[in-house]
Amino acid sequence: MSTPSIHIVADSTPEIEHQPASIDIWDVKYRLKEKDGSPVDHSLDDSYKRIAKAISEVEEGEQKQQHWYNEFLWALRHGAIPAGRIVSNAGAMAYKPATSTINCTVSGTITDSMTDILGKVHESGLTLKAGCGIGYEFSTLRPKGAYVTGAGAYTSGPLSFMDIYDKMCFTVSSAGGRRGAQMATFDIGHPDVMDFIRAKREDGRLRQFNLSLLITDEFMQAVKQNGQWKLAFPTTEEEIKNEQLDLINNDQVIWREWPTKEKNYIVNDEGLVACKVYKIIRAQRLWEVIMASTYDYAEPGFILIDKVNELNNNWFCENVRATNPCGEQPLPPYGSCLLGSINLTRFVVDPFTENARFDWDAFRKTVHIFTRMLDNVVDINGLPLAGQREEIISKRRHGMGYLGLGSTLTMLRTPYGNEASLEFTEQVSKELAISGWEAALNLSREIGAAPIMEETFTVTAEMLRHRPEMRKDGHKVGDRLKGKVLHAKYSRYMQRIAEVAPELAEALAEEGARFTHHNSIAPTGTISLSIANNASNGIEPSFAHHYSRNVIREGRKTKEKIDVFSFELLAYRHLINEKAMP
Repeated sequence: MSTPSIHIVADSTPEIEHQPASIDIWDVKYRLKEKDGSPVDHSLDDSYKRIAKAISEVEEGEQKQQHWYNEFLWALRHGAIPAGRIVSNAGAMAYKPATSTINCTVSGTITDSMTDILGKVHESGLTLKAGCGIGYEFSTLRPKGAYVTGAGAYTSGPLSFMDIYDKMCFTVSSAGGRRGAQMATFDIGHPDVMDFIRAKREDGRLRQFNLSLLITDEFMQAVKQNGQWKLAFPTTEEEIKNEQLDLINNDQVIWREWPTKEKNYIVNDEGLVACKVYKIIRAQRLWEVIMASTYDYAEPGFILIDKVNELNNNWFCENVRATNPCGEQPLPPYGSCLLGSINLTRFVVDPFTENARFDWDAFRKTVHIFTRMLDNVVDINGLPLAGQREEIISKRRHGMGYLGLGSTLTMLRTPYGNEASLEFTEQVSKELAISGWEAALNLSREIGAAPIMEETFTVTAEMLRHRPEMRKDGHKVGDRLKGKVLHAKYSRYMQRIAEVAPELAEALAEEGARFTHHNSIAPTGTISLSIANNASNGIEPSFAHHYSRNVIREGRKTKEKIDVFSFELLAYRHLINEKAMP
């Protein structure tokens, strides 16, 4: 099979032919093929046309479909890069009908029962089969050695159940040919936290997982103050009675935020759950174990979960406890990670010259069109579970980010990390956000707000505890408010939008947005290397301007060495000096 030449048409950065390494990855991961391996997409532009057609068919009527097909195709040719599952699966229903256009999801909350633990294994298997990665929180399961009344025995703890999910993922991904991706999160206050931190030191264990700790503000304060840290898990009336625990004795029971309020848990008026203290350790000792493990094994990751929930636009109806496998999107139970990135290199005019500049108007136009594209993908999500489909339709969240920041700075003759580069990064992030929320308002006026915006929510004591300014505005427990008000007026993130664009934020509170979330900066490793012709991934500088990859071709046993060049080096050779080396 001959390898096609791939070209991209652009107004700013001139046409740069894709290098063989980029073509190879597109061919293996994203190119649509027949069952026998013969190509359906004969070029990358064919992939763009397939994607634009599938997404534009969401529009009503042939005239709108044709108009938005042309607009979407323009955006794809000018730097809009949907996430991998969209590139691979959009418009591929006739060839692989059971796949999804969503990269990742988060599992429903795993409650502390055998029925639910194994039920979530089944749901996860279906999710992985559809091509989606998945994240879970496992600290909802009682610690190792806790007594299980119904079984008359002691539990083996969360880690042993994680082994089941690990084997399931390995089996499903082996059968499907694509490696499964999973993220496990775990609360820093769980009694088995040390076992979680050290879990992957055991040979071959949990190899299908990324691991991350949910770090709370309370724990960080304990570390800074060299204080004690209590490892605890929710208790029940029966346990209180049997063990004669004192609810007001802080050495025996503490009150904490907890993701589940199961019927036998003890919950106070502010929504805090009574947790039995299993062990008290020095906070700095636990911190040192985390730091040593991160240094030696690059895991576990570090999620500031209180900050996540504080800045969550859906703070009033979600308690986020897990993320997608790469960690860029904290999500609620059954939440979905619908992603897309804009290639910033496509907007550099006169690169490498004294007149090098960024085309802000073209960038804003691309953001507006791409926002509509990603919103349309919600309606062709292909998710396997009803809970996932209901969640994504209700909130219509997506995450648009950018890639190629490092390459773009080089093309603008700006060193990565200096003051000018920081100002540019702030400006491009701000323009992305404001343009996206302008599109959210326009789409809401044209098509309608996300369903959650028109839902009515009852104000609780817990909500007032998290948003004391609501009391100042005269709200009290029992009041009823629309989702669009709680979203646009009382979300900490949207309050930042209001500082820059107050009229926009006010309109969103009155009319509601088309979606609840708009921005995520993803790692973009594969789409950067393939579709973006090895522009720098995400917000990082280029790893190297020239390196080699060892590739094993299908049907062969020997490795083939392939040269890989950064996009900025290819562009420099094309424009300035064809013999230039790093």
